[in-house]
Amino acid sequence: MSVSKFLEIPDLDNEFPFRSFNDYGLALVYPHWHKEVEFIYVIKGSIQIGVHDDLVQVDEGEIYFFTSGQTHYILAAPGSERLVYQFDTKLFFEQDPLKTKQESLKDIFNTRENFSRNWPKYVEQEVSECLANLHDEVLEKEMGYLFQIQRYLYDLVALFARKVPKKMEPMKKALTDDSMKNKETLERMDKIFAYIEDHYNTGVTLEEVARHIGFSPHYFTRFFKKNTGTTFVGFLTEYRLTIAKSILGTEDLPMVEVAEKSGFNSVKTFHHVFKENVGMSPLKYQKSISGN
Repeated sequence: MSVSKFLEIPDLDNEFPFRSFNDYGLALVYPHWHKEVEFIYVIKGSIQIGVHDDLVQVDEGEIYFFTSGQTHYILAAPGSERLVYQFDTKLFFEQDPLKTKQESLKDIFNTRENFSRNWPKYVEQEVSECLANLHDEVLEKEMGYLFQIQRYLYDLVALFARKVPKKMEPMKKALTDDSMKNKETLERMDKIFAYIEDHYNTGVTLEEVARHIGFSPHYFTRFFKKNTGTTFVGFLTEYRLTIAKSILGTEDLPMVEVAEKSGFNSVKTFHHVFKENVGMSPLKYQKSISGN
């Protein structure tokens, strides 16, 4: 099955690249990957995560984490709530001599079981307490909270190094009967994402995508809304804006080229849509993230 390779650049502070926030599952988190490590801690209801070729159901109280570069997406799950944590491993002080005496940070995260359902229960509890403490510090922002956040992140790494089990071969799958029934939906959504990723800058239409997966436009509209929590046009606009933000943050191009590369039919339309959705002009956005 094809997998989206869309790069996400999380909105993290360059000086302290960590964030934690609540997500209520109202919309699809479409396929992406990022170099940061990400933890998902479900605190209400259940969510379904697309990872590799599986749709994994993560229930209340459970944790799933993604290593750097691991492509994933999350289906819309209204009524759920999850805490999301993203951080760059450069936050950690890792001396080269120590790497020869113990596992590196990269090895620790890459070799451990991603799903807490495959951990001992007491380990899941300890990790969840650590994540809850991290989120509390983000919310309260008391004096010295960044030091506390870093402390809890070190505690998290130590827990993974000492107590979180390594992946078994073959990897255990944690799919429920319901998620197996959704396999066909997962495959169709992935086909849609792949088509959008290949054609977002060519004037792709709803009718074209519907025809590509064998749906009528009417049925496709309902199918897409049900599984993403948004309309096709809204999703495509957000996708193009995210592409534009990535370009603005990494390349120095004329705005007409940014508009063209991100799929807008004119620089005027690009400027209007960007300002309406982001709250500032593309140029102002670029200056704000460059520090100029």
